[in-house]
Amino acid sequence: MSSIQEETYITIGKNIKKYRQAKHISQEKLSEILNVNSKFIGHVERFERYISLKKLIEIAEYFDVPVKSFFE
Repeated sequence: MSSIQEETYITIGKNIKKYRQAKHISQEKLSEILNVNSKFIGHVERFERYISLKKLIEIAEYFDVPVKSFFE
């Protein structure tokens, strides 16, 4: 994986965490909402797993933010 790809996934994870904490919901609760494994969000936030575009769109819809906000 290139450093640009790695940096992108790290940024996405950090932004998911930022939006999740702003809404005061746990990783487990967000995982439940997305219908994924209870540890999935933690793995994504720590860059231990990759998130699909489909799941990223679902998260953006839940937080009511544009998908591009996860890349900034």
